[in-house]
Amino acid sequence: MLRRILAAIAGIIAAIITISIIEKLGHVLFPYPEGAKPMDIEWIKNNINLIPRGSMIAVIIAHGVGIAVGMFVAGLISKTSIIPAYVVASFMVVATIANWFMIPSPTWFYIADGISVIAGFFFGKSLAHRNIYGKIETIR
Repeated sequence: MLRRILAAIAGIIAAIITISIIEKLGHVLFPYPEGAKPMDIEWIKNNINLIPRGSMIAVIIAHGVGIAVGMFVAGLISKTSIIPAYVVASFMVVATIANWFMIPSPTWFYIADGISVIAGFFFGKSLAHRNIYGKIETIR
């Protein structure tokens, strides 16, 4: 039981780190305009149209890849249960939806982000299954 809890926590941490790295890379490749305040949520809400499209696409990619990596790590650590991977996915989906409510974005962003999250879930589920059931099969 403790291993499953640690797997879920480690998966969430891995997902957050992955998302942060990809988002930072996107912001470096597609910088905000002069005078932007990217850490100020009110500035972002009022100036979403000034944020470079490439930077927004990096956020979309980060959400999908983050879920997949988090689920992979949870499965890798858990070794016997897919539940920690589902906990990671659930946490990240809730965080993504909360982000949608906090920062009004264009419709294309919501659609693309939703597709990315769904794809990340199914890819992460596949990776977690390989780590869990693949190892169980080799033990028997």
